Amino acid sequence: MATFLFDKIIFGPVKSRRLGVSLGVNLLPTQTKVCSFDCIYCECGFTPKEYEEKVSLPAREEVKARLETKLREMGAEGQLPDVITFAGNGEPTLHPEFAGIIDDTIELRNSLAPEARIAVLSNATMIHRKPVFDALLKIKDNIQKLDSAFEETVKIIDCPKGSFNFQQTIEQLIAFNGKVIIQTMFIRGSFKGQALDNTTEAEISAWLELLKKIKPRQVMIYTIARDTPVDTLQKVSLKELNAIAERARNAGLDVQVSG
Repeated sequence: MATFLFDKIIFGPVKSRRLGVSLGVNLLPTQTKVCSFDCIYCECGFTPKEYEEKVSLPAREEVKARLETKLREMGAEGQLPDVITFAGNGEPTLHPEFAGIIDDTIELRNSLAPEARIAVLSNATMIHRKPVFDALLKIKDNIQKLDSAFEETVKIIDCPKGSFNFQQTIEQLIAFNGKVIIQTMFIRGSFKGQALDNTTEAEISAWLELLKKIKPRQVMIYTIARDTPVDTLQKVSLKELNAIAERARNAGLDVQVSG
């Protein structure tokens, strides 16, 4: 199925299902995807196994300059964003200057858009790096992916690239001490002839137990809304998502549902 890449460093604003009016920041190349996961539902398509030419990431100074220009433009129009969101063509925390860019963004937000939140949509693979972990503690919406409590399911759905320590990732999520939002994509279907479904009773029960340990500020649950690189995946109904959310709320969690 058709997928797309973000062709700018600063993109939008767009209306986000979960965050409101969001001004996007893409710290990855505009011509290809760079990610530590290869999620089978990613709207940006599959992560290349190798690159035909050397890819480069935008410089910290360029990100700051472009973000400042856009915020000034939006301010002049009286249409500042609800949130500045780090997303784009892969995993934003892979950028070697991620921590410094967050500091720059906080500075610009404070001076040009003081009501805006800062959000990072991350797959949690880099939170073992102290500069990344500490930077994420500075922002309001530290949103980390957790698609299953089972490593086997994570490997099927998210397809980690390179070294990936699932237990270490869980320990780091717990170490946020609640200053984290967990996002979970619920899907079912098949991939390479293997059935997958992270909505089963075993999956949901284990997921809830893990959330109790992480104690996130909020849980965001959602399902497929855009084209995916795999055409054998199925959306989970809003009714089912709401049923999962109700169980999470009964466990004392704040839950946001996007069908």
